[in-house]
Amino acid sequence: MLVSTTHSSPTAVRASNPRTARRVAVASLVGTALESYDFYIYAYFAAFFAGPLFFDPLGPVGATLAAFLTIAVSFVVRPIGSIIFGHLGDRIGRRKTLLITILIMGIATGLIGLLPTYAMAGWTGAVILVLLRLAQGVSLGGEWGGSILLASEHSSCKSRAFWAALPQLGSPIGSILSAAFFLVLTSALPAEEIVAWAWRIPFLTAIPLVAISLYLRWSIDETPVFANLVKNDKRERMPVLRVFREQPAALALAIGTALLGIGSYSLMNTYTINYGVAVLGFTYENLLVATTIGGLLQLVTIPLFGWWATRIGSARVVAYGALGTLLIAFPMYFVLQQATFGILVGTMIIGGILPTMSWAALGGTMADLFGDRHRYSALSIAYSIAAVVSGFVPALTLAFGQATGQAWWHPGVVLAVMSAITLVSAWAVRRSSVTARDAAADDSEVAEPALHAS
Repeated sequence: MLVSTTHSSPTAVRASNPRTARRVAVASLVGTALESYDFYIYAYFAAFFAGPLFFDPLGPVGATLAAFLTIAVSFVVRPIGSIIFGHLGDRIGRRKTLLITILIMGIATGLIGLLPTYAMAGWTGAVILVLLRLAQGVSLGGEWGGSILLASEHSSCKSRAFWAALPQLGSPIGSILSAAFFLVLTSALPAEEIVAWAWRIPFLTAIPLVAISLYLRWSIDETPVFANLVKNDKRERMPVLRVFREQPAALALAIGTALLGIGSYSLMNTYTINYGVAVLGFTYENLLVATTIGGLLQLVTIPLFGWWATRIGSARVVAYGALGTLLIAFPMYFVLQQATFGILVGTMIIGGILPTMSWAALGGTMADLFGDRHRYSALSIAYSIAAVVSGFVPALTLAFGQATGQAWWHPGVVLAVMSAITLVSAWAVRRSSVTARDAAADDSEVAEPALHAS
């Protein structure tokens, strides 16, 4: 049984003018930045504060593990959100769906800042925390795919890989903002006051941020690709079913391609922060500074990798990033054992740039795999399944570290496995030949890719 592909781009429709494309890219970027800000705010919070505040009776290790699992739970429900919002995105439009997802996400994040701790209300706060994380997970299931499509479907075929990379800037922007917020808090206030009340402030800031994102998304037009589907009455009745029926192989490759880009952030920005303090002896502030430096560098490298993807192809850039990460996974964590600030910064930079290659080109790779009529569903499902696996990375790495007696190589194993999966998947996308299975159905001027077994 062979898998054959032919690479092409989304349906050829008239692209928006450059000014509109830039405005849409900004709206997409702000949304993904808010998504990342919400994620990292909670990731930093979970690494040190969520356990004692909400799960204190479980003991130090149990409370930390429970806090990491509250990260995982929001990933587990992402496939549900991807099905719901993927369907809506392919039926009512990219723009309208993204207005709903960003509203749910912002409200849930703000409400976390109002929760009672265990000392105030027993397990009530922990239960509500889990429910809010579930709401965030459902909304996030439809956020990333829609943001990529909002940016890429307004652009021309030639520049699509570049515009698809720009929403990926949201991740370092969210990381920088959240790290900076916690740096200010830890510098300005003693730990007792942060635990008492100041931890709430970063979550409450999500409310004005979501208002800005809503305004930007409200002010832009629907994508030309979706408008063309509506005009020609070609919207799919059940797009999710079409994804599984028509392009299961493409879906599997998309999941593998996404794994490193998402999972490396969970490993580096959540687990490694806790590991660096608890095992290696770094200060919390040093780790936040190192993470912020790595995030600032990504503001430059992501657009560059996006431009590179327009020259050599998105899948090839993803593969190169995965190969580089695989090669440095063990040396990076070995050197980190020296526990100097310079080595820490170098680790965050090198360990950030290479996975960033895979992250920057991910949107372009995945968008080119699927047909117009079910692209929102396909991207959302593939991304959310990869995110489910990634959501367990901190907890699994913590358990693996405990089982190996904190052997220096244990995080390297996790990073190497994710890199290998993404490398094989991206290379398969690159080397496949494409059959335009649904080109006739979409009546495209440019053949639609439809990866399938033949």
